[in-house]
Amino acid sequence: MLRRPAGFQVAALCHRHGPGGIEVLMITSRETQRWILPKGWPMYGTDGGGTALQEAWEEAGVKPRGGKPLKICSYRYDKVLDGGLPLPTDVDVYAIAVEKLYDSFPEAGQRTRRWMSPEAAAAIVAEPQLAALLRALPDLPDGAPSP
Repeated sequence: MLRRPAGFQVAALCHRHGPGGIEVLMITSRETQRWILPKGWPMYGTDGGGTALQEAWEEAGVKPRGGKPLKICSYRYDKVLDGGLPLPTDVDVYAIAVEKLYDSFPEAGQRTRRWMSPEAAAAIVAEPQLAALLRALPDLPDGAPSP
């Protein structure tokens, strides 16, 4: 049977240390309003970490704390394309420590964003592998530049 090759995207797991511990920034998708991580297709002329930074800015208004984004894991989900066809898509996830969120950013008004615990985020995402990733979140870098 012929099968379409898997797609590939890059996601930003934006995080901070809140009063109750680590918090992750979740956003809604533009069309279905599902809770997701900021993510997108690879960008020409940049690596995965650079793409993750760009998606975090465009989709969530993130100003990173500093340091280079660190690839922490991958997951797979079915991206539904125009016309309703699913495309198996592999996603590399990069951790980005957040210094602040801007109110004005390219997709402001098109998405909702919310800080939450990894456990709360895992409970509301639709992708099983993303939920498992959030439940087993590794130690995250704080984003401080290396000495």
